[in-house]
Amino acid sequence: MNRRPVAGETYRHFKNKEYKIIAIAHHSETGEELVIYQALYGDGMICARPLDMFVSEVNHEKYPEVTQKYRFEKIGEADVTVSVLGDTSGVNDTENSKKEKRLEEMSLEEKMMTFFDNEDLEAKYKILLSMREEITDTIIDNLAIDVDVVIPDGEINKRFDDLRKAIQTRQKYEQNSRLR
Repeated sequence: MNRRPVAGETYRHFKNKEYKIIAIAHHSETGEELVIYQALYGDGMICARPLDMFVSEVNHEKYPEVTQKYRFEKIGEADVTVSVLGDTSGVNDTENSKKEKRLEEMSLEEKMMTFFDNEDLEAKYKILLSMREEITDTIIDNLAIDVDVVIPDGEINKRFDDLRKAIQTRQKYEQNSRLR
């Protein structure tokens, strides 16, 4: 799906309200993908909507006055930067800012190398999400080796989600073990 939202992106609903994407979730019973997003107005309500509905076109018979083609249209990119050189602790802030690059500016090879060089699982997760449209089975295999998991062969989107979930699980485990 080429209109798949990514965490951090901003969308405008056809009724002219703006929302920020938080995550794509999976319904625990049905497996249906849900877009989790937050209103950028009012009290910042957090909502969930099926992905298929989120990316659908506006019903122009029901809403003839609406000029927007899709129910939600992207108006802002995810503002994600990662350290190109991995851990930069001990480097002053001026030098550190020179070592950061927006994921949207990186080639696929740069994203992969940054993934391999980075120790931070949150950064690895963001890099993985940014690669979704370019991902191949070989890339999944290589990234999985880096985080020490095995992703079974199968359909590419399932393999991507399995790797994403493995990184999230490791993040939670490492965070919980630090709290002890």
